[in-house]
Amino acid sequence: MMGLARLGLQKMENLEFWKLFGSGTGEGFTPIPNFSVYGLLCVWESETDARKALLNEKIFKKYMSRASHTSTIFMSPVSSRGYWSGAQPFIAKKDTPKDFVAVLTRATVRWSKLKSFWKEAPGISNRIGTDKNVMFKIGLGEVPIRQQLTFSIWKNLSHMEKFAHQAGSHKDAILKVREGDWFSEELYARFNVIEVKGNFSEFNQKKQELINE
Repeated sequence: MMGLARLGLQKMENLEFWKLFGSGTGEGFTPIPNFSVYGLLCVWESETDARKALLNEKIFKKYMSRASHTSTIFMSPVSSRGYWSGAQPFIAKKDTPKDFVAVLTRATVRWSKLKSFWKEAPGISNRIGTDKNVMFKIGLGEVPIRQQLTFSIWKNLSHMEKFAHQAGSHKDAILKVREGDWFSEELYARFNVIEVKGNFSEFNQKKQELINE
C-alpha cells in the first residue's frame, strides 16, 4: 500500500509536497526495519484542504480501515531551513513556538559517512528515550539506511533546545556532522502542534497531565 499510494498522491488536488516512510525497530532509531509501522507526510495548501482530503480521499480511507492503529498530527510550520529533494516544502508562518512543539530533521547521508552516522545513532536514541520532556519520538526512513528522518514532539521549545544544545551525545554528533560534512542534503523544521487525532495515547495522556498541573 505504501508503494501504490504514490499514484494517488501524485494526482491529489491541493497537495503540495508528500513523502512516504518506513520505520526502524524499537523507537525507530535503528537501521533494522519495522514492517508494521509506516509514516506519511503531506503539505497542503491549507488546513481545510488537509482535513477534507483525509475524510474523502480513497487512499486515506483505505489506510484507516486496514491499520490496527493510526495517528494524524496537524501542524503549522514555525521555522524551516535546508532542502528536501531540492525543494523547501515548509513555508514558515508568522507565529511563535507554543506549547507542544514538533521538530523534524531529515538528511541524506553521504555513502562514505554511513558507518559513522549509524555509530552515533544508539547514543542519541538512548538519551532522547529517557528525556521526560519528550512527548513522542520516532525514527523514519525515506530510503533505507541513507535517507533518514527523526520526528519528535516536546512540551515546549525550551525543553527541546535544552536537549539539542547541552553537552552530550546529541551535541557531540552535531559537531561531528558539521566537521565531517556527513550529509549531502538536510532540512530542519519546527512546528506548532495544532491537533492530534487517533491512537496517540502517549501524547494525549501527557497533554492532559500538563493541563491538570
